[in-house]
Amino acid sequence: MSHALGLTAQTYSLGAGLFFVSYAVCEIPSNALLLRFGARRWLARIMLTWGLLAMAMAVVHSPGSFYSMRMLLGVAEAGYFPGVIFYLSLWFPARERARAISLFYLGLPLSNVVMGSAAGSLLKMSGVWHLAGWQWLFLVEGVPAVVISVAVFTLLPDDPHDAKWLGPEERYALLAHLEGEASGLGAAAHGGWRLALRSPMTWVLGGGYFLMLGANYGLSFSLPAMLAQATGLSSSAVGSMVVAIGFAGAALMLLNGIHSDRSGERRWHIVVPLLIMGALLLLAGGGLRLHGWLAALALGAGVAAYSSFQGPMLSLPITIFSGEAAAVGMATINMCGIAGGFVFPNLMGWMRVRTGGYAAGVSVLAVPCVLAALIIGVLLKGRTAPKENPAIVKASSLEEWFPDVAPDAEGGS
Repeated sequence: MSHALGLTAQTYSLGAGLFFVSYAVCEIPSNALLLRFGARRWLARIMLTWGLLAMAMAVVHSPGSFYSMRMLLGVAEAGYFPGVIFYLSLWFPARERARAISLFYLGLPLSNVVMGSAAGSLLKMSGVWHLAGWQWLFLVEGVPAVVISVAVFTLLPDDPHDAKWLGPEERYALLAHLEGEASGLGAAAHGGWRLALRSPMTWVLGGGYFLMLGANYGLSFSLPAMLAQATGLSSSAVGSMVVAIGFAGAALMLLNGIHSDRSGERRWHIVVPLLIMGALLLLAGGGLRLHGWLAALALGAGVAAYSSFQGPMLSLPITIFSGEAAAVGMATINMCGIAGGFVFPNLMGWMRVRTGGYAAGVSVLAVPCVLAALIIGVLLKGRTAPKENPAIVKASSLEEWFPDVAPDAEGGS
């Protein structure tokens, strides 16, 4: 693609980063619109336009059109991720959110598994219908989002009130429990979007997420090229490595999220993986100069370590805030993180041009990992997450949840 469009390392990094500019600008407005139109309609709209524009990337023909399409893709996709995190808070108690978010976030490493497996075959389709292999990648990549947008619009309920698969007692029990949890946050946590924007907690978490997400994007955009450089393997073999990294990240994400919920601990479930990621990047880039299999393994383990702390980390905003404040707070924090997705890939491109390789840039990415660990470590000192209550987790009827309370005759709440 770079050869066909005449992209240098810096222009590619700029195009990759411009997505995050438009994404960040539209993040808060998109979540406000989700509150207005409902999750079903708005998430379906996001997925439809996102998929169509991803497919349209196949027709870019110059650096200028590449930049424009990346920015349009950012506008289309803005709000999806924080919107889903907020949506999950409408369904899951705080003590179960890390694992719920981890299950949702599995889409990221597993997408690497799917596309890592398919990429080699799609690239070999170069010339079919007069399209290059990279064009086939974009066309195939966008189709699932378009198809699933129809399923989301048709099947996804806006909240538990609309869930046809829940019986009256189950619905009442869930809503009563979530309402009681939200009441426990205090009146301040139920304020509107202004509350979330005024809260120092929002911006401190946003700063930590800026560093985390920036380090990840700085690494992931160039990961296949760096793995190829370290090992000398072919594109298909590198794809297999990406698949293995995706499986490892998915497993660590689930295990860390479940353990965080069961122990009621968030701080060290975030800080320790961040420090491990920083140490691995420093080893791969600084100690090994991205040469050899040990460097490749360190890179892969660093990506997997990043995946592992997403559940505990992303459960924090929807534990602190509720309602509109939670939606806007999550959008603001993600906006800060997305800004890191613009800064650090461009930093990687700039350092590659200046040094002639990726090693120095990878070493530098260890710094935001350590800084993010310090921020979260200080911020969460003395804070604990709600612990799992086995009696409630196993409850199957209203009487087991709330033995002294019963719904009305029609099962309403």
